[in-house]
Amino acid sequence: MEFKDHVCELLNTIDACQVFFDITVNFDLTKNYLELVVTYTTLMIILSRIEERKAIIGLYNYAHEMTHGASDREYPRLGQMIVDYENPLKKMMEEFVPHGKSLSDALISLQMVYPRRNLSADQWRNAQLLSLISAPSTMLNPAQSDTMPCEYLSLDAMEKWIVFGFILCHATLNSDAAALSLWKLALQSSTCLCLFRDEVFHIHKAAEDLFVNIRGYNKRINDIRECKEQALSHAGSMHRERRKFLRSALKELATVLADQPGLLGPKALFVFMALSFARDEIIWLLRHADNIQKKSTDDFIDKHIAELIFYMEELRAHVRKYGPVMQRYYVQYLSGFDAVVLNEMVQVGRTFWLITSCFLIFTCLAVSQLEDGDVFDFRGMRLDWFRLQAYTSVSKASLGIADHKELGKMMNTIIFHTKMVDSLVEMLVETSDLSIFCFYSRAFEKMFQQCLELPSQSRHSICFPLLCAHFMSCTHELCPEERHHIGDRSLSLCNMFLDEMAKQARNLITDICTEQCTLSDQLLPKHCAKTISQAVNKKSKKATGKKGEPEREKPGVESMRKNRLMVTNLDKLHTALSELCFSINYVPNLVVWEHTFTPREYLTSHLEIRFTKSIVGMTMYNQATQEIAKPSELLTSVRAYMTVLQSIENYVTIDITRVFNNVLLQQTQHLDSHGEPTITSLYTNWYLETLLRQVSNGHIAYFPAMKAFVNLPTENELTFNAEEYSDISEMRSLSELLGPYGMKFLSESLMWHISSQVAELKKLVVENMEVLTQMRTSFDKPDHMAALFKKLTCKHRHMKDVNINVGFIVYANMNTAVAMNVYELSSAAGLPCEIDPALVVALSSQKSENISPEEEYKIACLLMVFVAVSLPTLASNVMSQYSPAIEGHCNNIHCLAKAINQIAAALFTIHKGSIEDRLKEFLALASSSLLKIGQETDKMTTRNRESVYLLLDMIVQESPFLTMDLLESCFPYVLLRNAYHAVYKQSISASA
Repeated sequence: MEFKDHVCELLNTIDACQVFFDITVNFDLTKNYLELVVTYTTLMIILSRIEERKAIIGLYNYAHEMTHGASDREYPRLGQMIVDYENPLKKMMEEFVPHGKSLSDALISLQMVYPRRNLSADQWRNAQLLSLISAPSTMLNPAQSDTMPCEYLSLDAMEKWIVFGFILCHATLNSDAAALSLWKLALQSSTCLCLFRDEVFHIHKAAEDLFVNIRGYNKRINDIRECKEQALSHAGSMHRERRKFLRSALKELATVLADQPGLLGPKALFVFMALSFARDEIIWLLRHADNIQKKSTDDFIDKHIAELIFYMEELRAHVRKYGPVMQRYYVQYLSGFDAVVLNEMVQVGRTFWLITSCFLIFTCLAVSQLEDGDVFDFRGMRLDWFRLQAYTSVSKASLGIADHKELGKMMNTIIFHTKMVDSLVEMLVETSDLSIFCFYSRAFEKMFQQCLELPSQSRHSICFPLLCAHFMSCTHELCPEERHHIGDRSLSLCNMFLDEMAKQARNLITDICTEQCTLSDQLLPKHCAKTISQAVNKKSKKATGKKGEPEREKPGVESMRKNRLMVTNLDKLHTALSELCFSINYVPNLVVWEHTFTPREYLTSHLEIRFTKSIVGMTMYNQATQEIAKPSELLTSVRAYMTVLQSIENYVTIDITRVFNNVLLQQTQHLDSHGEPTITSLYTNWYLETLLRQVSNGHIAYFPAMKAFVNLPTENELTFNAEEYSDISEMRSLSELLGPYGMKFLSESLMWHISSQVAELKKLVVENMEVLTQMRTSFDKPDHMAALFKKLTCKHRHMKDVNINVGFIVYANMNTAVAMNVYELSSAAGLPCEIDPALVVALSSQKSENISPEEEYKIACLLMVFVAVSLPTLASNVMSQYSPAIEGHCNNIHCLAKAINQIAAALFTIHKGSIEDRLKEFLALASSSLLKIGQETDKMTTRNRESVYLLLDMIVQESPFLTMDLLESCFPYVLLRNAYHAVYKQSISASA
């Protein structure tokens, strides 16, 4: 209400002074007058749209009474105002009758500006508007106009002035042809206007509802209806063509200025015109697309809008980057302009001469300050010119600007030049601010999604995060509480856009990786073997005249092209990726509400997450069926994936090595940073729970000759071929995949499993401690040993547990040599290590606080005794037969040679005992026990006696602490020779 009072007072003062208005002469005065009228009108319309307005002022009055003990004295007048402005435009039409002359004069002055701005795209194209290269000879000439500020005046603002202004002074439409022409042109261009942010005003319906009750306005009503049909039929296509023209015009302008930034000085007017034109078209589309009144919506869906916004951002970036170039140019330009202006001013009069003299002083100061690195402030000069416009525009002024229009136009030009020195940022906001998108979030996000879906437009998607930086310009100091809300919205939208761009790029990269992995997979031996087999079959069938199956594509076919028009899916993916990466790489950082965003980091983060999931996914681990990819196949896929990721550096400046380090190092641990299983944990679990479990179940054996595990013939065929997962090449692939840390984890897992089994064996030793102690010293007394052996409990279970561990021991020794003690040094240096350090670490954890070191050492010694005296029990097992073909036993007992040596070495390293002495003791006990079964007559007990004899030879061969001379001293070599002869003879008989 107070604002209304001040506006009414000011409008009455303007009418009383008979102020002269002409947008081309006293631009600032006329523009601010029209803005005042439209702001006042808009405010009253918005007030009338608040449904609870009466309740609100009632609550206000009640609160005032409770606080101050009395009603607000202005409350009755406030209530009357609310009632009077139920239909605001109708009330204001009556209110503006006295102001009609001033308002109509200001509006009619637009007849030289508005029609020139509201041209079709063809007219712009024919005039080569905004083109710097259409006339190369004039490229360096300054862009000049008699109405410089009008050239970049918002078309949207002018249409609001015309529509609301002529509604308020509607009588002019019947009396002035120019007014009617402006009115009809504005009605044909739009169907709705912006009141405030996303609140719109539907022009034609509101105007028709107002004029229908005025006598003699039938013709105006017909004009409104005709204009509405014209707007619905042609406005959409007209604006669509304008946007199409502006896309190419701004692209050309941005490209030329990027190459020749010095042209920003003389052609600055073109830049701000281009920004203003594009901004008007974008706002028009945004407003009308959200308030479509037409069945066909094609004209309101622009999938290329991102391109137009992108070129706007490029021009804005050029202005910000080369602002000092523009400032220096215009200071020098103003200095040369002073003499001309001074001559004009002297002819006009003393007052203008004084103003010009001041201006000369300001300019000289500006030049000197710019040379010192400072920027001069011309705001005071512009404010003085604004005041002077007001003083010289009243009817009784001693010197009226209406009689010296050229002077006004010249000063308007000078004001534009001063803005190029100290107000470039404000000019950018005035001509290209798109903070309106803050209030059209749904449309904003839809435009973004359309941009990403169209590969040719995805290179411009960065404009959407950049637009989020505009949002804070729509805040106002009179409403500080809104600042945080709008700021948070700008941050959330910017984050969402950058995240979606990174996701889209990640998905494209994943698709490319999938394609490359498929191609790499075709080169694997399994496929090459099939290809060769098919080729052979094809030849044989061709020779016999039979038709074969369709030939499978050979590797390399994807690289053969008949012509350049053939575009593969991989080509499309690479094209789409390069376009999107251009956008991600467009700016290194962008600042939104004092927060810095780095688009490339979003991509890096998403690549790390996807690479992690892809590596784990490529293992193809199925917990239900216990299936997993071969390490070599996984390694091939990972290499193909990494090759694609490395190529990303050609598109965008990111450190892909950092991605590899972050991801692959995590894969060497048990869990990644998100707590998810890694390939190390998957393969460790698979080898422990699947492959080696089948080893202990007798379905798989370790073949020393092949240095791999091999499936044994069983009733139930295994779902995997053990050799394909355990040969040397696969182990090398696994080692390369897991790295030293991953292999260390695998080794530790194996060793911890062994240590738990050894702990169980120690419990058996404790149960049989007394008997084992006697047997330790009675190895040279066969009869006494036989009696003591019968007293042992669980000896068969004991040997079974030892045998279960065999595969683990061999596997760990075959693949790893890492630990956390002094043995790491020798292993790292490549020196042979007689003691498995990982096993030492695992067994060291078994030390009990309740048992003394001496007792622990005794248990370790008796454990070796228990193993030695239990070896004869292996002879009764049908699977204990030695096979020369595999250089081992079918039930893996040949691995006991390594197991015994490694466990002994580890145990007596921990207990600081003599490994050599303990192994000699073991050999003596084992020899005595095995010699005893040579005297047995039970064929079932001794059926694989010769195969078990060979264990002694294997134990000595594997041991760095025992010698063949020592073996022969306690076990006749002739028995070993005969044993070898027997098993080889048995093998030949079985094969025959």
